[in-house]
Amino acid sequence: MSAPVRQSFWHALACAAVLAIAGCSQSPAPDARDAGKELNGLVEQYFDERLPLDPLYATFIGDNRYNDRLANDLSPEHIVRRRELEQRFLTQVQAIPVESLTEQNRLTFDIFVRERTTMLMRLSFPGQLLPIDQLYSLPSVFAQLGSGTSAQPFATVADYESFLGRMRDFSTWADQAIVNMREGVKQRVVQPRIVMESVLKQLDDLAVEAAEKSIFFQPIEKLPASFTDADKERLRAEYRQAINETVLPAYRRLAEFVRKDYLPATRETVAWSALPEGAAWYRFLIEVMTTTSLSPDEIHETGLKEVARIHAEMEKVKEQVGFKGDLPAFFRHLEAEKDFYYQRPADLLSGYRKLKSKIDPLLSPLFSNIPAVDYEVREVEAFRAESAAGASYQAPSPDGSRPGIFYINTFNLRAQPNFGMETLSLHEASPGHHFQQSMQLSLSSLPRFRRFGGDYVAYVEGWALYAESLGTELGLFTDPYQYYGRLSDEMLRAMRLVVDTGLHSRNWTREQAIRFMRDNSSMADSDVRSEVDRYIADPGQALGYKIGELRIRALRTKAEATLGDRFDVQEFHNEILKDGALPIDVLEVKMDRWLAAMTRQSYGKDPQK
Repeated sequence: MSAPVRQSFWHALACAAVLAIAGCSQSPAPDARDAGKELNGLVEQYFDERLPLDPLYATFIGDNRYNDRLANDLSPEHIVRRRELEQRFLTQVQAIPVESLTEQNRLTFDIFVRERTTMLMRLSFPGQLLPIDQLYSLPSVFAQLGSGTSAQPFATVADYESFLGRMRDFSTWADQAIVNMREGVKQRVVQPRIVMESVLKQLDDLAVEAAEKSIFFQPIEKLPASFTDADKERLRAEYRQAINETVLPAYRRLAEFVRKDYLPATRETVAWSALPEGAAWYRFLIEVMTTTSLSPDEIHETGLKEVARIHAEMEKVKEQVGFKGDLPAFFRHLEAEKDFYYQRPADLLSGYRKLKSKIDPLLSPLFSNIPAVDYEVREVEAFRAESAAGASYQAPSPDGSRPGIFYINTFNLRAQPNFGMETLSLHEASPGHHFQQSMQLSLSSLPRFRRFGGDYVAYVEGWALYAESLGTELGLFTDPYQYYGRLSDEMLRAMRLVVDTGLHSRNWTREQAIRFMRDNSSMADSDVRSEVDRYIADPGQALGYKIGELRIRALRTKAEATLGDRFDVQEFHNEILKDGALPIDVLEVKMDRWLAAMTRQSYGKDPQK
């Protein structure tokens, strides 16, 4: 599919989706029940057929039927099967008479069509030739699973036996990754050198000398006491053999290939637009990550305006605390002052756990629905800490047996200022990611592709950034430095709009991007470099945060202005969250319908008359 066709096709789809959803408030035709039944049967059938092609996804959503396998999703055969699946169900769903669907089923229809179309477009780009980066590619995720602290269960003998199968499959995947990267070199579809230098360090750290030193041996060191002695002895022997003869050699082959063959072929450029059809590819990624039709230039300019606005707020904080000097000097003061940083990782983790106890009781005035599943604070694993983000969140298991996890990176304590703790906790945990993702998983009435999917960055990350802004309403940010921490994190998201588009559409160098972030924030140099390298490896993803937050905040402002003293913040938040993650344009239309209904209830008439 050519670049112009890709762009026009995506814009046509987006417009059609919004127009279709806008008509959802019309009364359904008499055959709505039959059409709805057909639709829900179809999307459930799709979900069932998808899981064997994506067994890792099944594990993360708590479906353990495929825990013994790992898809070779890089192979040509797998890509053909996935494309066939997406096209077949897209064709079938488009035959359903949409005019007869109820409002909720129409929402399901439009999201399903969008996702199938998006996946087909994604498969038209050669992403399989770039199988590894330093962020969340399989070699890193697989090590997390194998540690026994992630989604892979290690509670029964059968659980342990299942992961033996996955270890065998990982070796196959690793060899396919090497084949694909060789082909990428031929087609000039290769990673930037800076990305693969970080990858190589991760691979070397995982390719240890012996099983007993490997992260994959950790579950064996924690064998349940209920296992028989015979099973314990057998599993120790089988794991030792599988790790020594299968897993570690696979990591070594990957590391050796990257070191000797791939690194010399990597590119010095960092822009996605430097790849074949890279400009169209980046535009597609923007549309996927923001679920808007905003251009790179529009996003860049929005970022610059937000940076200027937040700077003005930071100036107020600087004056409030009595700092003498300009804003750049204030940034360096915050970076250098030892009192703003913990000296021990354990103290940082303890600080976040205490903050959890402080925030949890404050939430009910703004939220009528509190997640039943809790979350816990954990340290990022050592093998990925150097290149991992400062913090992240992992959703709980759907049955609630595994809590949500708020990961804190303690690799560089100078990148974790204590003045940023309140805002970071609001974002990653409650009422940010933990609220949104826990609630979505609890929506058992939704089709499974919506309950367990909906990876819409602008919604998910936009909500989390919006959640940060609730700190003042919750009684937080009373310390001006904590409020500065809120502004600092907001500045990060604003700078991302400038830097991501600068790198990938304006030919910024890595050094230029680093300099922009250093000049406009008090972030530690190591944190800035990690952030910039993240945008290089995962273009477009970082744009969803600020774009989503601006749209959600605009929805609240509109609701407050329209409803006046009838505005109920609990009801507004419930309406935003109650249907799970949605494309931003879909959310906006849905909230307009809600607002119109609320207005009719309040005034007893059509607000347009």
